[in-house]
Order: sequence, then C-alpha cells, then structure tokens
Amino acid sequence: MNNEMKPTDLFKRIAGLLQSARQNVVRTINQTMVYTYFEIGRMIVEDEQQGQERAEYGKGVLKELSVKLRAEFGKGFSVQNLENMRKFYLLYAVDTKSQSLIRISENSNFTLSWTHYLVLIRIEKQQERNFYEIEALNNNWSVRELKRQFDSALYERLALSRDKKGVKQLAEEGQIIQKPTDILKDPYVLEFLNLPEQEQYSESDLETAIIDKLEQFLLELGKGFTFVARQFRMTIDEKHYKADLVFFNRLLKCFVVIDLKIGELTHQDIGQMQMYVHFHDRNVKLPEENKTIGIILCKQKSNVLVKLTLPENNDQIFASRYQMILPDKQTFIKLLNETEV
Repeated sequence: MNNEMKPTDLFKRIAGLLQSARQNVVRTINQTMVYTYFEIGRMIVEDEQQGQERAEYGKGVLKELSVKLRAEFGKGFSVQNLENMRKFYLLYAVDTKSQSLIRISENSNFTLSWTHYLVLIRIEKQQERNFYEIEALNNNWSVRELKRQFDSALYERLALSRDKKGVKQLAEEGQIIQKPTDILKDPYVLEFLNLPEQEQYSESDLETAIIDKLEQFLLELGKGFTFVARQFRMTIDEKHYKADLVFFNRLLKCFVVIDLKIGELTHQDIGQMQMYVHFHDRNVKLPEENKTIGIILCKQKSNVLVKLTLPENNDQIFASRYQMILPDKQTFIKLLNETEV
C-alpha cells in the first residue's frame, strides 16, 4: 500500500495551516489594537481628572495631543477618535454592573474589532449595549450586520415578548433559544428585500424576494435556522397543498413552516397552517425531533382573532407581522418602557 502523500493533499494541509496562522495574527493584532485604545482612553481620563480645575481642559489637551500623535503615528488619532477612546474606557472600565464588561476590562479580552466597539459605545443603555455585544460575538456579526440589527430594533423586538427576568437575561446572556416562543419576533423587518412598503406585490413576489435574499432572511429569522424547501408539496386525499417556506431549527430540533400572507390574517389562514404543521408532525419529522412550529407572516393581524382560533395551550402556531422598512426605534423604546412600568 502506498502511503506517500499526494502533492495536492500536502498543499491543502499547508494552505489550511497558513490560513489559520493568518487568522490568528489578525485576531492578535486586533485585540492588541483595541486594548491599546482602551489604555489610551485610560491615560486621557486619568490626566483629565488631575487637571479638572483647568477650564476647557478636554478640548485643549485633546487637540494638542491629536496634532502630535498624528504627526508621529498617522491620521488615526483625530480629536474625535481620541474622544472615542476616552468614552470606550469610561464605559468598559467604570460601568461595573455588567459581568461581561468586568471580564473584558480585567482580562483585556477584546474579541470584537475596534469598529464594532465604535458602534457599541454609541448605544446609551447598558443592557442594550451588552446584548448587541454578546450577539455580535456569538454570531460573528460583521460591523454592517451589527448596525443593521441595531437599526432594526432587534433588542426591543425581542424584549417586548419577555418579562423583566427575560429582558435581564437578554442583557446578560444574549438570545437563548430553549422553546418555540424564543425564536419569535413581531414584527419581522424585511427592508433588505427592497420591496417598497406601499407597492402592490403578490405572495409569490414576496417569496421570490426572500429566496433571492435568503442569507439576509436567515439572519432576520435568528439563530439555528437552515433552509429546507420552497413550495413544499403535501398531498392529502389526492389534493395538493404547498407550504411557502420550510426551515429546520437546529437549536429547537424541529421543522419551522412559514406561510406568507400579504393581507390581513384570517382564521382560514390559521386553520391552513395547523394542517401544514400536523402533516409535518405525522409524515415528515423523525421520532427524535420535536413538534413542528408554524409561523404565519402577515401584513396585518388581530391578536384577538389569533387567540380565539388557536387552542389555549398552543405552543406550535404563531402569527407575526412583517414590514418592509426599518422600524422607528423610538416607538419600540416607548412600548418597552410602558411594559416595564
């Protein structure tokens, strides 16, 4: 038997090693850079505290410091960037209520990029900032995706469906998926489909747009989703029915059937989804998998209608709205504050 390694196999192994080394170098450089900015912020704050009696201390010193640093080290040390470093230190060193912040400041374990932290330090509420930091790290969000999730009010949309204990958990642990309601949002924000809010389009148009932007749609759905089928065909008594979209959630270990409704939700729509879910439970899912979940995405819905149509112990069928524009964050913040009163 010839155990000699083929040149192509050797290349793949070496290429893999080099790629891993390159990623480690980038990660190390990133952590060192962020920690350095943290330390610069600390030095600025400590020096500032020593000179509190001097009028206009901050503006004058930072402007002079910026000129000298830029001359020596380049354009990355503008007055604005120095202000960001100062704010970064104040948030991540002084704010000791968050365990994640203590861990980062004590161990210098800055895992995200500086650009990520520039987005995070602009989030005023500590709980909300903690949530986005944890989710960005756990889900490997790019800076663009972090901004998008913040702009779409992800934290507020998840928090509105939770009690105070659940909101606290969001801030401390991020989004934990343990039961069907943990994956739900209301509304789902589909601005990335580029379908104008007022434009007339069919359910088929909506479905096609989702398939064309499947990666973004999976991100909006949340954790653990994998795509299974489009227009999943079910035959019952020689009649054919089709579910718009079928996914599988690896965390809940169950199928998730999604039906799209461009108008107002009706009780017939809910009954149809119940049939789809029962079909999957009895004909598709494996014995070791959990019960199928059905989500109806609709433009409008009556919560009273949904509640009256579904059984009281329902844990499989859900209805959520969708919208084609980014939400007004202030509206969600107001709703969240009202629920906390």
